Amino acid sequence: MTLDKNWYTEIYPADGAAFSLKVKKKLHDVQTPYQHIEVYETEGFGTLMTIDGLVMVTDRDNFIYHEMMSHPVLFTHANPKNVLIIGGGDCGTLREVLKHPGVVQAQQVDIDEGVTRAAELHFPDLVDSNSDPRAELYFDDGIKWVADAAPGSYDIIIVDSTDPVGPAEGLFSEAFFRSCHRALRDGGLIVQQSESPLFHQKIINDMHSAMRRAGFDSTLTLNFPQCSYPSGWWSATLAGKGMAPTNFREQDAARKPFKTLYYNAAIHRAAMALPEFMLR
Repeated sequence: MTLDKNWYTEIYPADGAAFSLKVKKKLHDVQTPYQHIEVYETEGFGTLMTIDGLVMVTDRDNFIYHEMMSHPVLFTHANPKNVLIIGGGDCGTLREVLKHPGVVQAQQVDIDEGVTRAAELHFPDLVDSNSDPRAELYFDDGIKWVADAAPGSYDIIIVDSTDPVGPAEGLFSEAFFRSCHRALRDGGLIVQQSESPLFHQKIINDMHSAMRRAGFDSTLTLNFPQCSYPSGWWSATLAGKGMAPTNFREQDAARKPFKTLYYNAAIHRAAMALPEFMLR
């Protein structure tokens, strides 16, 4: 990351590319025991949070990511009641999960409390469901949390992580997926953000392989636009325990009892369509 002449720029050296936002001022700067959290006010994308110099969330486009990390998996499960979110400290995914009236418990486990505190200060819309009685927030090691969970504790596990470096590196491992498989009930699902289809195809391929080796029956990658992330194109990969994530409750999604800005049943179906290079 560079900040030069009021432009925040995230550089992707391996791909010879970069993404820039014009900055008005810095609002927040905290070094936690885990990572460096900064918040900026930008001209065109509202508030921007970065972690270790990488874009995490902006006001303008966060709704796409948060909706696609939550609603597809919740409308794929037959009857989701107990949801675990690993990471997700900005609480936007938690907010979307709690829009589903059938959810009775949503636990969020993020290793870094600093992310949630920054969101409370600068992204009030993302944290407006934190007081929901179904929400439980914990600041702990998500890898250990899942490893210690009783077998069959959850219907859905959402891994809303940073990139696979630093504290999040272990969240992309076969050992972690084995813990998730054990912690899920039969018919359960895991979904994990899986980086850019254009820039990070090896990460996506490796995730599919690791999930299947961990015991999941079938896997599926959804793709969607995300302007502020590397390449502007992002993905989420699902895996099912005794069920196929290609089948979703399309009629329920079409009649969803809440508002969204991006997700709907047609978007869900379209997100499952992959270009030829990804199929190969």
